[in-house]
Amino acid sequence: MTYKITTDCIMCGACEAECPEGAISAGDTQYIIDPAKCKDCGSCAEVCPTGSCVPA
Repeated sequence: MTYKITTDCIMCGACEAECPEGAISAGDTQYIIDPAKCKDCGSCAEVCPTGSCVPA
């Protein structure tokens, strides 16, 4: 299972910096996780201040 980022994202960038796979990039209104690159490590969820990184 991969992770996704919900609309609660505040664009702080904490998840992008933490992702060891480089699966997270900035979208127009929130960050986006590329499911092909996500390895389900959960690093994004651990650092997200709003709880926006959740299992897909």
